[in-house]
Amino acid sequence: MKCLNHSLRVSRTLQIHDNVLAEIGIKLRIGFDFDEFARLACTTPTKEPIEPNFRPDLSPIKPGEGYWIMGVDKENAVAILAAHRLYDLSGTNLAEHFQSLKVFYADPTVRADRYYRCDCRATGATTITGKVAYHGDYWIRNDFRGQGLSAIIARVTHGLSFAMWAPDFLCALVERWALDKGLVLQYACAHHEGDISILVEVDGEIVDYDYWLIWRTGEELRNEFDGHNRNPLILNSPFPPAPPSAT
Repeated sequence: MKCLNHSLRVSRTLQIHDNVLAEIGIKLRIGFDFDEFARLACTTPTKEPIEPNFRPDLSPIKPGEGYWIMGVDKENAVAILAAHRLYDLSGTNLAEHFQSLKVFYADPTVRADRYYRCDCRATGATTITGKVAYHGDYWIRNDFRGQGLSAIIARVTHGLSFAMWAPDFLCALVERWALDKGLVLQYACAHHEGDISILVEVDGEIVDYDYWLIWRTGEELRNEFDGHNRNPLILNSPFPPAPPSAT
């Protein structure tokens, strides 16, 4: 019965936030074909290059272990993209998965040189193990930013990941500015820690990116979607009510 309650709770949450998105002209879609996601990401103007762990040629995702979402506007143009996958880290942990580059590449040896390196000094990453939901490749078109969409997308995707996988942990990488602007609070992640450095080659130049790891535990996810939890952050829209139309 508890599983049924959780499913109903997730379904209710998704419906509420899908309605809120519709009010501002966004229709949300979900996909499972990452070849299609790669095509969309590569042809969407202003979208950053797709992350390697969501490129099927570098890191294939098995059926049932990944999904992506797309938001389109009233003209059916892409306004939101985000990708999500499940890692089985039984017998290992996220820190080791970063250090080995396995989080990004199915065969890390193809990138095992001085131009591709990940240093993970976030001690919290060593405690993240088991079934780990990784959320990444998140993009919102400029004209839709600053409207609280990050909070809605986080609630939708966290609910989907919980319903599909019931992970032991849910995590993502963010840059420091996301913390400074309070976006991490919108992502509803209770834990964050810095010191993850990723060295890559971009357009012939060596770039060193510094990231923060943010995460939630499986218990925190279960508490959010428990049928007895009446958390107003889940049930209420983050937008003010629309003014009544003139009659």
